[in-house]
Amino acid sequence: MARTKPTSLALLLALLLPSTVIAQSPPAPPPSQTEIDHDLFEVTIPQLEELYARHQYTVTQVVKWYFARVAKYNGIYRAVQNLEIPGAMKTAAEEDAAAQAGGAPFKRGPLWGVPIVTKANTSVRGLVTTDGWQGYKIPGHELVAPQDATIVAKLKAAGAVIIGQSNMPDFAASDTNRSTAFGRTGNAYDVRFSPGGSSGGTVTAVTANMVVLGNGTDTGNSIRMPSATSSVVGVMPTRGLVSIAGIAPLDWLLDNTGPIARNVTDAAIALGVMTGEDPLDPRTADSAAKAQPGPYTSYLKKDALRGKRFGVPAFILHGAGVPFQGIPASASTATAASLQRSAQVPLRPETREAFMKAIEGLRAAGATVVFDDSLLPDAFADTASRVCTFPYVREGTEAFLKTFGPAEYHSSDEYAKAVGSPLPDTITGGGIAEGNPKTNPPIAQRILESDPDAEANYYTPRRRTLEAYNEVFERFHLDGLVYPAIQMPPPDETMPQDGRVSEGPHSATSWVNMIGIPAVVVPAGFYPDGLPFGLEISARPWRDGDLLGYAYAYEQATEARRPPVLVESGLLPDTR
Repeated sequence: MARTKPTSLALLLALLLPSTVIAQSPPAPPPSQTEIDHDLFEVTIPQLEELYARHQYTVTQVVKWYFARVAKYNGIYRAVQNLEIPGAMKTAAEEDAAAQAGGAPFKRGPLWGVPIVTKANTSVRGLVTTDGWQGYKIPGHELVAPQDATIVAKLKAAGAVIIGQSNMPDFAASDTNRSTAFGRTGNAYDVRFSPGGSSGGTVTAVTANMVVLGNGTDTGNSIRMPSATSSVVGVMPTRGLVSIAGIAPLDWLLDNTGPIARNVTDAAIALGVMTGEDPLDPRTADSAAKAQPGPYTSYLKKDALRGKRFGVPAFILHGAGVPFQGIPASASTATAASLQRSAQVPLRPETREAFMKAIEGLRAAGATVVFDDSLLPDAFADTASRVCTFPYVREGTEAFLKTFGPAEYHSSDEYAKAVGSPLPDTITGGGIAEGNPKTNPPIAQRILESDPDAEANYYTPRRRTLEAYNEVFERFHLDGLVYPAIQMPPPDETMPQDGRVSEGPHSATSWVNMIGIPAVVVPAGFYPDGLPFGLEISARPWRDGDLLGYAYAYEQATEARRPPVLVESGLLPDTR
């Protein structure tokens, strides 16, 4: 059985929070509520490290403060799906004892005593990896992780304290954050509005100060788009810089993971912890030789934008469509055109206005911004659309369950036998690709490594798309690209959007996953209604350090983030 399950948060907190700090913890006078609220609200990792170094707070006190924030606001915003109170309190006590025993020479890890959340598709040993789906939490058949995901092991080793798992839509397959496992997550700036998906739980937890940071996952926009809705920094690293082993896949050829934080410095520290080669993820092989050397904080300079050149992709401004998971090589020209039309996402006028205002911050920091109709025109979207990954979806799910499934099932067939119903087509590829006309036959699932059509479906179009991307850097002498992270403001989920319940907001950025380049979203202002706007910057592969430097310089020049004002009573019913 799982070590933790959804339970009465009020009861657990009543039992835990009033308790005294254990005798082994380093002595610290009990802080007043006003004092600790002041010191921990919007605290950064370096500031928290300094508080610990001065023995102003114990880890136990800090973790309890964050649990109290969750207790106060999670019932409204529903950002944290499952709390890990016993494990977090145990880790905090152990870290306090180690600090006391170590005395003055004690060395803390880069995330020592930092409360974090992990997304609910990221394996934490002994906890249920719900992947947002109620089918993985059926009593007696829970997907209890037998071991930590690679990044979780790294975060723990660096001293992070996992206080819970963040809410996410089923299988990360949505642009908003509704989950059959936990319900709907609201935007911290206005709970009626969407925080985006699929990392909406993490962004709401981070921006609402329920944690210091968390991880997100990104298959088509799912770190970057929700970060843009919520005035936080979201990093999608070069694919292969960070292992995705132990993360339940939506599409393993597109999936990625990275940190979400309130500022670039914290994100850079977390990314440095998460990187590294991993035999469980072949795409990380030789990453140490390809990547810029760390620490990533060494790239964070206020003048990092001075003299740099950034291009604006024309196809994003035009709203040209790139279907999620692409179009198979066997599709006719007419079918491909139809799929691309259905994937078009127009850039809303208010978002264009926010973008034009945001790039003035780049120019003010010394950068040049290039607009040119030949800079990634609509033809680039046509090329990217042919990177087809849907035929290989099941391979990723089977590989995940084989290593990170519970004792009861290590394959989709074993799941169906144990539970009595199959895994959904979304993660087994048993149906048709998103947007594929129902009149077309299902796309057969294959093994990428042995599929004779893999070159035409995936490798060749991916290579051509990456070549086209790199070519504009040479032709326009660019250091990066800059564009809106989403094509519209966050929608109000209390009102129909285009005649139906909102499924957005939507972006035009899935092509980033198709070629595996690094991208970061940084807070870049607010719409007139008070909801955030986020600016996305991308760079060449393996230039993650430079990219973080650009984001940092922009952050320092604009100081665009401001925290939300949270409410304590609900405005929406819990919908599942």
